[in-house]
Amino acid sequence: MEIIGHRGASFDAPENTLASFRRGWEQHADAVELDIRQTKDGRIVVIHDQDTQRVTGVNRLVEEQTLEEIRQLDAGVWKDSRWVGEKVPLLSEALALVPAGKRLFIEVKCGIAVVPELVREIHAANQQPTQTVVIGFCSKTMAAVKSLLPAVEVYLVANISQRDASQAIPSPSIEDLLQRAIHSGIDGLNLSACKLIDKSFVDHVTRRGLKLAVWTVNDPTIAREMMDAGVQSLASDRPGFIRDQLALPFQWSCEESAEVTRDRFQTSCWHRHYPRHRFVCWVQRTRLPASSRSVVWC
Repeated sequence: MEIIGHRGASFDAPENTLASFRRGWEQHADAVELDIRQTKDGRIVVIHDQDTQRVTGVNRLVEEQTLEEIRQLDAGVWKDSRWVGEKVPLLSEALALVPAGKRLFIEVKCGIAVVPELVREIHAANQQPTQTVVIGFCSKTMAAVKSLLPAVEVYLVANISQRDASQAIPSPSIEDLLQRAIHSGIDGLNLSACKLIDKSFVDHVTRRGLKLAVWTVNDPTIAREMMDAGVQSLASDRPGFIRDQLALPFQWSCEESAEVTRDRFQTSCWHRHYPRHRFVCWVQRTRLPASSRSVVWC
């Protein structure tokens, strides 16, 4: 099962910041998820809410601020004083951080008007199509993305745990979601993790040719239930913790010209909170050639 860092490693670092994304990669997330909105001057920034109040203390809509104005705000201090100075990042900055072999889930929180600029920035990042996944609640927007980026996976997001008719956004039926996804020509569903999702549910979705991701799971018991049901991807604020609790393997990249030894490998993993006894792999003492990358599965 793929482990996605929800807004990065947002349990440990301020959500949707470069610090949170770096922490997610350090915790061996297979992917990182983020949210995008568009500024007054058309730039794509990474932020969840429609305004900047919660994460910066400034109560203004994102769409009413220019990039220069938003970049003057502090998006880290709300979490802890040690994150003072973290900025609301550009999508292009987050794309540039994605390691080889990892993926970025981009959730569109604004309207369909962002699609042309989103497509341009994804192309400009010059990554493999498999490294980017676009997700969102609006099926029309997701269909537009898929038509322009056919090689990129696109998922429809929905909250299926709301069963109270009084909710502002009532839950759509599962069949309605399946039909919308299939009609839009997209690749999968990204659903709120809940008791409805069991093996028969997952089988029903996959038989329709769709993939299934769930959000946001910080409880290891629920994470294991999702894994046992056959869910392909799971988002968590604590990607390292969840991966460790499920004893999942991870991909370790050794950067160019780095000297790698078994002791150094285990020590590095130990500092990333992975107990040494979980490792069954062996890294030979070697020096990698320049401009190369080795991958070790543990």
